[in-house]
Amino acid sequence: MDRPSLLALPNDADTFAKVGAWCEADPTWIFAFAAAIATEGGAWPSEAATRAAQQTVARLASLPGEGVRAGLEPVIMGRDVDNALEWLKEIGAIALLFPELQATVDLTQETDRQHKDVWAHTKQVVKQSVRRPLVRWAALLHDIGKVPTRTFTAQGVHFHGHAHVGARLFDKISRRIIWDRDERHTIRFLVNNHLRTNSYSHDGWSDSAVRRFTREMGPYVPDLLDLSRADITSKRPGQRQRILAGISDLSDRADELARQDAILPPLPTGVGNAIMAAFQLAPSRLIGDLKKHLEEKVAAGELQARREDEYYVAYLARTAMVPGASPELNATLAAAGGLIDQDDADASAREAAGDLEGKHRCPIHDDDAHDDPNAPTPGVLVCSC
Repeated sequence: MDRPSLLALPNDADTFAKVGAWCEADPTWIFAFAAAIATEGGAWPSEAATRAAQQTVARLASLPGEGVRAGLEPVIMGRDVDNALEWLKEIGAIALLFPELQATVDLTQETDRQHKDVWAHTKQVVKQSVRRPLVRWAALLHDIGKVPTRTFTAQGVHFHGHAHVGARLFDKISRRIIWDRDERHTIRFLVNNHLRTNSYSHDGWSDSAVRRFTREMGPYVPDLLDLSRADITSKRPGQRQRILAGISDLSDRADELARQDAILPPLPTGVGNAIMAAFQLAPSRLIGDLKKHLEEKVAAGELQARREDEYYVAYLARTAMVPGASPELNATLAAAGGLIDQDDADASAREAAGDLEGKHRCPIHDDDAHDDPNAPTPGVLVCSC
């Protein structure tokens, strides 16, 4: 039976008996009904068909993980996926298959006014996502970490670290719903990093910061940016446009810097002279060898491209790459070059944990960056829920 026919079944006892028998014999019929909702205009099947699916929904537990994934993927890829997800929730399929997702139903995100719950937000994000399966799976699961991380303070509701907690919850889900290794890694990465664009501002991020973002996000940049765009569900005037503009600006800068990096040398002009001056060296083959070593580190992503001379001199000093340089000289030059290596990693970890955040931390949403949802800090991307 084709999908339109499923939605056209009459609301009578015969439909109830027929659909119940189908689902009892083969529970993937439940997914067929959900896919019909998602792809044929969003209307639900008759009450009789819905009740029959509800009474047999426990049969879904007998399906292998591959079968659940195969049955749900056409659902989440549909244009009216939000209606289909609500129907699956209504008959008990979400609670059975995704208790982590069921827990977001009625989970409010604000205390002092009416606001969509996490489940409503999630359905909208999935619907707004580009129609690529892994992005839609990530959209479906991106906020499951909000359930165990929700806390209340005088300043409002917080979800500190919910992206990282959500990634760990996804690890459990991926043992029930089967994806191959690369697919699993992609979905987990997107869930874990779906807030990374929230702190972006054109003036607040240097070119080096944009390069670092691109390097750390690697091949996931397009999917992550598309998920970030879908994650904007605010109805506050102008907010959606501001956030979309920020994401587009980040994307454009990343593309432009990648273009520049493809044609420009990785080290700044004059770094060889800076090395000679800093370490009191005469021109020699050693200078060329040191520059080649720095270029290899840039290519490997261990050093940033086209930074100030002191940055590269400090690296050479900290790693004691220059023969004959005294420990005292190395220490002085390293200190003048700023944070690199482990110190930089420690600072990054503190930043990720929120230790270095200023007043733009949102008092209402955990990792989202604004003081007042009605008056976002200029130049800082506010939260998108």
